Amino acid sequence: MNNKKIFTDAMNFRHACKIFDEKKKINENDLRYILNAGINSPSSFGMEGWKFLVITNQKLKEELKPYCWNQPQITTCSHLIVILAAINRLRPDSGVPIKRFKRRKGSKDMVEKYLIKYKDYIKNVIGEDDESIFQWSARQTYIAAANMMTAAATIHIDSCPIEGFERDKVEEILKLNTKEFRVSLLLPFGYRINIQPKRLRLSFDEVVDFISPINET
Repeated sequence: MNNKKIFTDAMNFRHACKIFDEKKKINENDLRYILNAGINSPSSFGMEGWKFLVITNQKLKEELKPYCWNQPQITTCSHLIVILAAINRLRPDSGVPIKRFKRRKGSKDMVEKYLIKYKDYIKNVIGEDDESIFQWSARQTYIAAANMMTAAATIHIDSCPIEGFERDKVEEILKLNTKEFRVSLLLPFGYRINIQPKRLRLSFDEVVDFISPINET
């Protein structure tokens, strides 16, 4: 099959599934395929500042649901993936960034220069406080989330990204050390039980502007 068609079909299949078929469960092979799409996603400076918590325990889902606006996706999904955004491990002095940079197999001098550049970026662009680092880290997780949703759609597995939740309560239930990780978003996966609604999108021309080269007349 044409690769463009595979991708286009997946994008057309994917929608924010509001309720899942509780009787259908994702098998381990398909789940790993979805998670690997997240693991292999790009991140700023190659920091991979994320962690994926996979929840199948129904009691835990029920406990989380009231703090997720009682959305039925939380408890009807096959697997609830909680995407965490890193904080402390992204600090230049944590020892993690230099480990990431050393994977490139460059010279010691190159690694040290890259670490200096990274320190400058955190200090002068991102900000060194917990909230600033979290916001930067969380933005990276959305790349991983998008890739996981598209990967799932290629094998006809549904998803629904959820930002509507009480972060402090969810983190408390999950017993997170919020100096290390905070919840970025919740991502339920499963199989739809209802017919996919008609997709509503702006037209191509409303969204896309082509900027002509300066020398073009």
